[in-house]
Amino acid sequence: MWTMMDIVIGLLIPFLGTTLGAACVFFLRKQITPNVQRMFTGFAAGVMVAASIWSLLEPAVEMCEDMGKFSVLPALGGFLLGIIFLLLADTVVPHLHVGSTQPEGRKSNLGKTAMLMLAVTIHNLPEGAACGAIFAGVLSGESTVTYAGAITLAIGIAIQNFPEGAIISLPLKSEGHSRLKAFGYGALSGVVEPLGALCAILLAGVVTPILPYMLAFAAGAMIYVVVEELIPEASEGEHSNLGTIAFAVGFALMMVLDKTL
Repeated sequence: MWTMMDIVIGLLIPFLGTTLGAACVFFLRKQITPNVQRMFTGFAAGVMVAASIWSLLEPAVEMCEDMGKFSVLPALGGFLLGIIFLLLADTVVPHLHVGSTQPEGRKSNLGKTAMLMLAVTIHNLPEGAACGAIFAGVLSGESTVTYAGAITLAIGIAIQNFPEGAIISLPLKSEGHSRLKAFGYGALSGVVEPLGALCAILLAGVVTPILPYMLAFAAGAMIYVVVEELIPEASEGEHSNLGTIAFAVGFALMMVLDKTL
């Protein structure tokens, strides 16, 4: 039987993945090569798509089985809300993606580092919501959501957070920041995940019936990030199948983890 400490540990697993990735700045002298970055990005996209389907949308539909043929509606509504929310955030919040020179969102006087951090925050927010929603399902006693399934999702997100932490910290070091400062920024980029997860748990605790919507909302937000950001990044540059292969590996790994654990 799980304890509250088990829940806390589960919520911190994705943050640990980001922190370990950021620590690469102490061991690698150069930035990640474009091909390796494509592989990391494709892998992350595969993990997030699989997690959205098997860990979030499927349980959201199963929770509403008593609605019969309309059981898909809460999942559909939550999914679309997640897409719309990230679309608005991407349009309004000033941010700058790694490797890009053109800021997105509203014009601002923020520095490059601040806008890089905002880009990662937008990216990590749905992952935090996903962890919070699924652990909220565990706390609610929903039979469709198990602690093992929640831990599997947290581990899957941590795996894809590892390269993200490295992708943030290594370029910052190359731009002149100290290794410690670059590591700090890389690790800090993952803080939004446990915070977002905690907010999702508190919200679900107050309004339990919205849990299916929250699971689907997180799935929609994650799919938006994959389509808007990760897939284009995995495909940019010279034609290469590396990103596609890595996507398939990430998807397969997350699917196996979810269905076996």
